[in-house]
Amino acid sequence: MAHLRSRRTLALAVPVVMSLTASIGFLPAASAAPQAESAARALGQTAADADSFSYVVNIREGEAPSRALKKAIGEFGGTIVTSYDRIGVVVVHSANPEFAQHIRTVRGVQSAGATRTAPLPAQSTTDVGTPKVLSASEVAAADAVDGKDPLEPLQWDLPAIKADKAHEKSLGSDKVTVAVIDTGVDDTHPDLAPNFDRDASVNCVAGKPDTSEGAWRPGAAESPHGTHVAGEIAAAKNGIGMTGVAPGVKVAGIKVSNPNGFFYTEAVVCGFVWAAEHGVDVTNNSYYTDPWYFNCTDDPDQKALVTALTRATRYAERKGAVNVAAAGNENYDLTADEITDASSPNDSMPGERVVDPSECFDIPTQLPGVVTVAATGAKGLKASFSNHGLGVIDIAAPGGDRTAYQTPDAPAVDGRILGTLPGGTWGYMAGTSMASPHVAAVAALIKSTYPKASPAVVKTLLYAQADGTSCTDPYDIDGDGKIDAVCEGTKNRNGFYGWGMADALAAVTKW
Repeated sequence: MAHLRSRRTLALAVPVVMSLTASIGFLPAASAAPQAESAARALGQTAADADSFSYVVNIREGEAPSRALKKAIGEFGGTIVTSYDRIGVVVVHSANPEFAQHIRTVRGVQSAGATRTAPLPAQSTTDVGTPKVLSASEVAAADAVDGKDPLEPLQWDLPAIKADKAHEKSLGSDKVTVAVIDTGVDDTHPDLAPNFDRDASVNCVAGKPDTSEGAWRPGAAESPHGTHVAGEIAAAKNGIGMTGVAPGVKVAGIKVSNPNGFFYTEAVVCGFVWAAEHGVDVTNNSYYTDPWYFNCTDDPDQKALVTALTRATRYAERKGAVNVAAAGNENYDLTADEITDASSPNDSMPGERVVDPSECFDIPTQLPGVVTVAATGAKGLKASFSNHGLGVIDIAAPGGDRTAYQTPDAPAVDGRILGTLPGGTWGYMAGTSMASPHVAAVAALIKSTYPKASPAVVKTLLYAQADGTSCTDPYDIDGDGKIDAVCEGTKNRNGFYGWGMADALAAVTKW
């Protein structure tokens, strides 16, 4: 599977697309170079960079690269892109295939690793595709009723977490910002423009901040994923379209997905550091960091990626942000003795490998302090695709499912989640990608209710206020007579729903 935690369809297998680098080996020489150079320009890179790999070099936190380290990086064929001194992460490009193993021997280097397995850039294996877009006639037929936005009756997910009742008390504070670390956000959308925080928005794709006007928006051919997520969180209650879970808070776009659809470590690190330093209260992370679904700490490259992102997420939390992430869409039991990962590395040639979940981590989802979110469908059951695991899943929220598996009550008609799409439209998507923003929005409502609450307090309230949900046992979601997943734990803490279903009404009600 690819990195985004939403699904165009709910099939568990998708075709894998070869990387651009692998593909151009089959092209005539005359056509390969211009394609690589054009793609590099799209990433703000030089043609030389197109033959390079990107690395993170981890040194002591709070320190800048020493003169000796800078010299060594140059001698080993590397060029420093940027350095995040507060967390001791240096981003480097190098065409030297032995750069990482050489730089690890330098004094002061704690770990170092390649952030990808194919040279810059590569082609995505994304399974998101185009969501089901509401037609003009469907939008026109919707009418605002009883103070609701026109499309709100289609949003079965709002009453599922009592967000409709919460809105009678509070829409959330415009002093609270949720950053969507994702594929970019179209801030010109009429449902997003009223609540968009431009100052907290940025493009981090190159591993360092690009603050040029509109850099946070998705390109015309890029995924609508981030825009959809942003609408679920904070689509304005303005008589237009749909309503977000927290329609009074601000939403920012931190673009970390490159034009080919990959979320690489250096971009995600940049995103968390930017959020930390620009007053963000909550980050939403509906992806996994490419190219490894699970990053195994017995591999020096993958271990370095885990270290860099652990530092970045912890820094964001120290600066006041609650980090919320999607659990993933493979119906994995993340506490199993072993898991077969057939999708990694997804930027070159994936191969089947068996991993130990106690040593191999989905990042940022399984990093310390990150809120891990499972998805439910319209009947309140674990979504057929949602990953699970006692002690891994913290909380659950609507992410949608096949309508045939979990049919919503009328007037809703689709078992997926409605969201905003680039170009001023709306459409349905499903996945733990859609569950995570519901929880991020509830966290924002808690922060609105308790403005001085630390991230630890917000998370404590998030879990304490959740509606305990018992294990679904037996769990045969497709009705074929076979058990599709096994849930362990009690009503108030289990592997399907964590502490329970997120509760928006409790979030705006002072205890």
